[in-house]
Amino acid sequence: MELEIVRINKPQELNIILGQAHFIKTVEDIYETIVSSVPGAKFGLAFCESSGKCLVRVEGNDQELKKIAADNALNLGCGHSFFIILKEAYPINILNQIKNIPEVCGIFCATANEVEVIVVKTSQGRGILGVVDGFAPKGIEKEEDVAWRKEFLRKIGYKR
Repeated sequence: MELEIVRINKPQELNIILGQAHFIKTVEDIYETIVSSVPGAKFGLAFCESSGKCLVRVEGNDQELKKIAADNALNLGCGHSFFIILKEAYPINILNQIKNIPEVCGIFCATANEVEVIVVKTSQGRGILGVVDGFAPKGIEKEEDVAWRKEFLRKIGYKR
């Protein structure tokens, strides 16, 4: 058994969802879920098939985002994992709908932060042990930090 840390490569302004599913049908179901949940969202989706041809299956409505998702999925190389790369939408817009897809087993992270994935490699293949999402806390928020947080959430339309 070997452990490896794989850094996810994406432009800073994009969001990702990294999860695990169990069936090739996942690709089409996630695609349909995103376009019906947030019609204006731009996205790329890649799914690591872990039997048969063991290909990275790719969908989406933006060629650049499809390439980012596919490259990350291939680099990660963990069976049944999937990447969603989002632009003009946030994970909060689709996360519950994605979790409710019958073949989705779980979500490792949904973030715009830098992400490192802790991977285990065995003689059979590779699997995700967990993720490092962003950086460690530097302290506890103060009054001005609370005010900034509240203003920010209202500015981007998530609170009134």
